[in-house]
Amino acid sequence: MIHPTAIVHPNAKIHPTVEVGAFAVIDEFVQLGAGCKVDHHCCITGHTTAGEKNYFGIGAVIGAEPQDLKYSGGPTRLRIGNGNTFREMVTLHCSNNLDEDTVIGDNCLLMANVHIAHNSVLGNNIILANSALVGGHVHIGNRAVLSGNTAVHQFVRIGDLGMLQGVSAVSADIPPYTIAYDKNLLAGLNIVGLRRAGISSEVRLEIKRAYHILFCSGLKRADAIEQARQAVHSAEALKLVEFVQTATRPICMPRISRRANLGGEQTSE
Repeated sequence: MIHPTAIVHPNAKIHPTVEVGAFAVIDEFVQLGAGCKVDHHCCITGHTTAGEKNYFGIGAVIGAEPQDLKYSGGPTRLRIGNGNTFREMVTLHCSNNLDEDTVIGDNCLLMANVHIAHNSVLGNNIILANSALVGGHVHIGNRAVLSGNTAVHQFVRIGDLGMLQGVSAVSADIPPYTIAYDKNLLAGLNIVGLRRAGISSEVRLEIKRAYHILFCSGLKRADAIEQARQAVHSAEALKLVEFVQTATRPICMPRISRRANLGGEQTSE
């Protein structure tokens, strides 16, 4: 299952079912679970641990040191779950300190040239299209989608079922169930994503109600949060409220609500 031109360190922990292609490199501290496939010219390095049935594409670099001047060396880690696909030239970096890991969940699809920086945490069933760039310490929720040629600033949070349209960049948080575009703007709710996730029409109405109170009412943050809590009861809608309540950064906002305190010091357009 290992091509004769591949270089696999004898101390690497590779399940017998792992396939390793031509000229691939697997370093000493790597651990790969059953059913993984490492395509040709892929490099897996660092203290990288991957579960079962992951695909590492042509030329991907997995587990390299973080691109961070604060990194002073040490066995920092990258943890990967099960069933992920990392296509051509994807780069995943280990964390920049021993207290945190870079984490990829389960069943994610990272298309060609995607970059995930140090200390970022991705949930499950996430899709990152070609050339999406994710800065350090970013948290991305389950079933989120980043379209092609997008950029996410460090420390940004993207909630469950959040979506970023193509050729957009955000330095503010993207709330759950919403679609962001351009620079820190919200287009509205990800209705298609909510339906595909099996969210009932009743819960979708509650999410819509919370969205309008939080992002379109013009209320101050504390007042909007309190009013939204009174108006919704489902766990999904309350997740949207809690995301806003716990935000420590600006939040992406609709164009019509740029004066709202939720988004910081932005001006109306």
